[in-house]
Parts: sequence; structure tokens; C-alpha cells
Amino acid sequence: MRLKQSYYGWGLALLALTAARVLMGALVPLTPDEAYYRLWALAPAAGYLDHPPMVAVFIRLGLLLGGDTACGVRLMGPFSAAVGTVLLAMATRDWLQVLRGYAPDEAKRAGLRTAVLLNGTVALGVGTLLMTPDTPLLLFMALMVWSLSRLCTTGKGAWWLVVGAAVGLGFDSKYTAVLPSAGMGIWLLLTSSGRQWLKTCWPWLGGLVAAVFVSPVVYWNATHHWASFMKQGGRTGDWHPAKMLTYFSELLGGQIGLASPGVFLFFVGGCVLLWKCRDSFSRLLLCMILLPLAVFLQHAVGARVQANWPVVLYPALTVAAALPHWRGWKAASGLGVTLVLLIVIQAVASPLKLSPHFDMTLRQMGGWPTFSREVVARVPANSLLIADEYGLAAELAFYAPLGRPVVAVEPRWDLFTFPAAPCGEGYLIRSRRRHDLPDGAFFKVLGQEPDIARARDGAVGETYAIYHVQMQCTAAGQSRNAVLLPTRN
Repeated sequence: MRLKQSYYGWGLALLALTAARVLMGALVPLTPDEAYYRLWALAPAAGYLDHPPMVAVFIRLGLLLGGDTACGVRLMGPFSAAVGTVLLAMATRDWLQVLRGYAPDEAKRAGLRTAVLLNGTVALGVGTLLMTPDTPLLLFMALMVWSLSRLCTTGKGAWWLVVGAAVGLGFDSKYTAVLPSAGMGIWLLLTSSGRQWLKTCWPWLGGLVAAVFVSPVVYWNATHHWASFMKQGGRTGDWHPAKMLTYFSELLGGQIGLASPGVFLFFVGGCVLLWKCRDSFSRLLLCMILLPLAVFLQHAVGARVQANWPVVLYPALTVAAALPHWRGWKAASGLGVTLVLLIVIQAVASPLKLSPHFDMTLRQMGGWPTFSREVVARVPANSLLIADEYGLAAELAFYAPLGRPVVAVEPRWDLFTFPAAPCGEGYLIRSRRRHDLPDGAFFKVLGQEPDIARARDGAVGETYAIYHVQMQCTAAGQSRNAVLLPTRN
């Protein structure tokens, strides 16, 4: 009875946490990337230059439910995190009870540990506050882990169809989904349990399901010069082995920070204990963790691993983290939740006056609504607002007063279905961190206005130049690589 009451209590806590995340998402200004992804949702496609389309699908659903607001853009994040939490708790419970011989109550408590530790990661906390491709990725990786646990605990091959759907949808969210999927492939080939499945039709049917979900993204790339695959694959082009120690330290420090220090220790402890387990699901989890980890470590030999890339491993890691019977799992999670809360407080109220070099919230989120209104007030009425940075253009399109035309100029916009921008004069807003002058291939500078700062509570996040420009025209009478962005209704 006490455990049942505890389950109800934790369930209510998850609902309250979800509601709090929705509220926080409504209060914090959009980051440039989020404003950019919002434009994806307004131009539906099977692919985009930077990522697959699932983040746009999530935002589109959020806009339909919550309106064209910051809350609407982020609405699906808290709910997908709640669903993923439940899936991973059930995966842990089933695995430990059926395959590891835990008593039912003990297995349920382990499932709760997984749920609490997952929500104690800064990655999930911030990932539910900000809408990025990692948001749907985490949900579908959680679905993949849960469906694989059902496969291993029930022995029913039909679960391979769910696994295939999770793999395909994960790929449609972010290309790093191929890494744990490849780990699953290693398990199929190298373990007796996996090879037994290969003798049946089910994993092959699951692969067919995955291919169906992946095919629109592949087709989009094939018809757009493989733009997205080339961009992401091009990250391997820079190679600086002399900076290996720097890259390794950044990788380690980034994961301690994104997991939160306490939860990171449970991740490590869980992997050590997982190594000693011999059941089929333990071997599968280990393959899904170790292969991506090996890829990230190899990449860090000569290139930077972005801190959010290993987040694809967090669903599997939090299931493994239920293995250590250590005290302090609640405190470890509480520390992570506190860190996320401090980030939100800094983003909203700015109690600490830090430079943008140290304050990511100021650099990414600070002052966009006020800045956009000040830009509009500084330039003549009805003139075009122009930006040659995708994030800045997206922020102006979201926060500028309703109906104010915003033109985005950059080759990437040729991949969108937005209307071509007309030739004419306008005012180019350009960050001062770019020390070069506007590109003469796109603009003829006619004059320059005083600089304008984007600030929050007196702390300057960035300074921008305002150029009066004539947009260069093509033979067809249109501006080069320039589109007219949709305004908010």
C-alpha cells in the first residue's frame, strides 16, 4: 500500500513538474535557434539544411495547441518528457523484475529511480524548456529502449515493429539516432540472443518499418543535393589532434554539467554494474551505450564534440543508473533540478550581472522582445527589416511588431518555400561580432545608423550595426538568396 501511495505521489510530482515546465517555457524568450525552428514549422518539408524535420513537427503541433507564442513553440517539450519518463520507468521495472529476478516492489522502486534521475539531468530540464531536435530525439530513444525491454522480457517478435518505428522517428529527429541503433545492430550480430532473432522475420520487418519512416528524409536530401547529410557529415572535416586534451576535457566537463554531477556518478556506476550483467537486455543496453561512446571518444581525438551530442545516450544510461543501490539518488536529482531552476531564474530575472561570455542566457535569450521593438522604432515606417544571419532574422520575424516585413538573406533560404523578397531599399541589422562589412554581392550600402544594443536589465548581450542598404537584384528582378519571412498573426 505504501508503495502504491508513493507511485501516486511521484505521478502527481511529474504532473506538477510538467505544468511548471510549460509555465517556464512561456516566460523565457525564444533563442535564435528556436525562432529559426519555428520558421521550419511554418514551411513544412521532409528535411532542412541543419536537421531532419521532427522538431518542426513538434513545434507545428504546439502552435496549433498553444498559438504562435513562445509557449506554443515549446509546448510539446514538457509533455514528451513526461511520456519518456513513464516509458523508461516501465522499461527498468520490467527488465529488473523479469530478467534480473528483482522482487516486484523492488523493481518498481528501481523504475522510480530511473524516472527521478532522468528528470534530474540538466539536459532534460533545459531540453523541456527549449525546443531543439534533442527534444523529440529523447522521446523516441526512450520509446526504443522501452520497446526493446518488452522484446527481451516477453520474447514476442512483434515488438520489433515498435522498435523499427522508434528508430525511424529518432532518425527523423536527429541523425545521431543511428548510433544507439548501430549498437543494437552489434548486439544482433555478436550475441547468441541477437542471432536467434536474426533467424526470424521480425527484426527484418522492424528494419522495413524504420526504412519507411526514414525514406522521406532520404528523398528530401536526394532532391536537394544531399544538403543536410553533407552539412552534418562535414563536421568531420576539421581535424586538430594537437587539441585532443582540450576536446576530451570539454567532452567530460560537458557531460558532468548536462547530466548534473550527481546523476553523472549514477551513470558511471550503472555502466560498471551493467558490464557484469549477463542477461540479454543488459548486453543490449551495453552495446547501445558503448558504441556511441566509442564514436564520440574517437571524434574527440581531433575535433570538438558538442556537449549535447551524447544526450542521445541518456535514456539508456538512466535505465542502467537504476542498478546502483546507492543512497542519494533523490539528492542527485534535486541538484540537477535546482541547477535548471537557477538557469531559468537567471534567464527571466537576471539576478547575477554577468558578461555575455559567461552568461549563456543573456547571450542567447536576453532582451529579444525589447530589442525588436527598438529596431522597428529606429528605422523608417514600412521599410524592410533585413538580416543576413538566420537566427537574427528569425528573432525579428517573431518579436517585431505584427505585420512588419522581415527579409532573410542567406543561401540556406533557397531550400525553403517562402516567397522571394522584392528588390528595394531596407535596413540591414548586423551583429558587431562580425567585423566585416555587408557582402557586396547582396547589398549596396547607402548609409549607416547609430548602433543598437540588445540588453537585459542593463547588461548588454550583443551590439548591432544598422545599415541602410539597397538589395542587389538578379536578372529576374529578385533579391539574391533572399526570402520574405512570415509575420505573426
